[in-house]
Amino acid sequence: MDILAEIQEIFRDFFDDENLVLTEDTTSSDIEEWDSLAQLNLIVIMQKHFKIKFRVDEIPELKKIGDMVDLIKSRI
Repeated sequence: MDILAEIQEIFRDFFDDENLVLTEDTTSSDIEEWDSLAQLNLIVIMQKHFKIKFRVDEIPELKKIGDMVDLIKSRI
């Protein structure tokens, strides 16, 4: 399973940008529309997609895509 590729597809769908390319170092400052509300929506989408649950205290720690990949890997 390529978690980064799956997250990239989620982000492409969410931001309606088929050319969006994510790396493990991508942060919200790299994507103009990625604000706090988008972050919450993306968290919900990823939890459903990967059938996992993030703890509330983990969410603020998800500052870059690599953090998301690592956390998802630890849950599946």
